[in-house]
Amino acid sequence: MTVRNRYRWFVLAVFFAFMLLHQADKLLIGPLTTPIMEYFGINEAQMGVVFSGALLVGGIFYPLWGYLYDRYARSKLLALASLIWGATTWLSALARTFPVFVVTRASTGIDDASYPGLYSLISDYFPPKIRGKIYGVLQITAPLGYITGTVLALTLVARWHWQGVFYFTGSLGILLAIVIFLGVKEMPRGGAEPEFEGLEQISAYRFDWKTALGLFKKRSLLFLFAQGFFGVFPWQVITFWFFRYLETERGFSSNEVLITMVAAVLFLAAGYPIGGALGDFLFKRTSRGRLIVSAFGVITGALLLWFTINVPLEQKTFFTGMLCLTAIFIPFASPNVLSTVYDVTLPEVRSTANSVQNLIEQGGSAVAPAIAGLIAVNGSLREAILIICIGAWLLCFFFFLFAIYFLPRDIHALRAELKERAEQERARQTLQTATLPTPEYRA
Repeated sequence: MTVRNRYRWFVLAVFFAFMLLHQADKLLIGPLTTPIMEYFGINEAQMGVVFSGALLVGGIFYPLWGYLYDRYARSKLLALASLIWGATTWLSALARTFPVFVVTRASTGIDDASYPGLYSLISDYFPPKIRGKIYGVLQITAPLGYITGTVLALTLVARWHWQGVFYFTGSLGILLAIVIFLGVKEMPRGGAEPEFEGLEQISAYRFDWKTALGLFKKRSLLFLFAQGFFGVFPWQVITFWFFRYLETERGFSSNEVLITMVAAVLFLAAGYPIGGALGDFLFKRTSRGRLIVSAFGVITGALLLWFTINVPLEQKTFFTGMLCLTAIFIPFASPNVLSTVYDVTLPEVRSTANSVQNLIEQGGSAVAPAIAGLIAVNGSLREAILIICIGAWLLCFFFFLFAIYFLPRDIHALRAELKERAEQERARQTLQTATLPTPEYRA
């Protein structure tokens, strides 16, 4: 293994640690919901506003992060994002009134919108044929981060209070900012594409508005954006309310909640690399392969969730087993959608494309926790979970079918553009070599 190959795995490890600890900090508020509600004396609808505030701010900042990543060094901007993570989490811990907490917690959404640059930079370290697996590995950090956050909440909150837990995770963000700033190198955009293989140098391509606006002319991408609007609704509801649903409506004790959630999240974590690997496997056989896996995952997850939520309350073991089975399938789409977005976009606008995708996702799903809270106040969390999750996944399934139809022509257009660039680059380098002065030798 060359030094460069070893180094790219080091970068992957650093980004894995960043995402794992950042997700733990971001999702920590789920298991801390009850003590926070008791501290401020608020109900589910008010807590839903806290959840939605960070999501709305994150959605607003996605376009800005995407633009900056496509114009400037992504590695340095990621270090800045980690520093912002630490600072805003500390501000949340300092809040002593509910209005201040709403504002400071909303500010944590700034760094939540920073992932597009990370995925874009990783795409320049690893070629398309294995990106599904790589993104699947990185996205394991979301469920593992939830476990980490749950463990931190249940083990430290009694000793440090919920503010102390936030101080701890915020400090980790500052530490990782230093590691990323000093240890992660920038890469040429498009450097891992097969068309550029063998080239010693690649011309620098930067963001331009014409290329960015061209994203909205790709029909497969438009349908992926459409499914993204609804696709994160279920994740927000499950992330922020499932912990409380187990406590209050299914009668699980704290230990039972911990065991159930850890088991389910471990199966969820396995679903990311499994889905990514299946997508890579089918992608080698058909350009539609990744989205076929995505469509299968969402429709299967919707059916299994309906059966799971309707398990009788007294059958706790069977409920946990069904929840684990469901958890395997629902993340299948995530690494494959991200890989597909990069399969149809030029390297210099990939952060922007991912940011647009995430903006649409956040723009739709930001209100999901608040809607679920309102449904719970007037009905139950069970009804909120069923209505929002199953309805959203059914819509995603139909949007995936349309994207599958249009995808091949968009992939072909991208590969043709990259091939043309590679040929121009080889011609330029050949011309440079031919015009170099011939050294003179004397006897």
